[in-house]
Amino acid sequence: MTNTDILRSIRYTFDFSDNVMIDLFGLGGETVTRADVSNWLKREDDAEYKGLHDIDLAIFLNGLIIHTRGKKEGDQPVAEKTLNNNMIFRKLKIALNLKDEDILNILSQVDRHISKHELSAFFRKPSQPQYRPCKDQVLRNFLQGIQLKYRP
Repeated sequence: MTNTDILRSIRYTFDFSDNVMIDLFGLGGETVTRADVSNWLKREDDAEYKGLHDIDLAIFLNGLIIHTRGKKEGDQPVAEKTLNNNMIFRKLKIALNLKDEDILNILSQVDRHISKHELSAFFRKPSQPQYRPCKDQVLRNFLQGIQLKYRP
């Protein structure tokens, strides 16, 4: 999945306006314009389409976490320069305040059944032997599931 696909999915799921999107980037620590948001959300074959870099998506997801859970005391999270599906999955889990059972229920709504052990492997550190990379299909199914849950 591309970063743009993820941004589009989140925007559609929660019905965020351009102003809300701009505010979420602001909460994450970056000032963006309506044109930036518009260009990120355009189709790839559009001449004005602009790809969304990992750091920009990380800033947006950090802003989403702050928006839904509130600002945390002390140092604010620093946006990662590179993201993988596991990190995106983890940030969405935190932003939506989901427990493992909630995620398993969301995935089962889209006929994706995984065990609790498989799920916990996605949230481990890469240096641990039980770590498992999250494939695009699992992340796509999760995004479809939260769409069913939050935008029926």
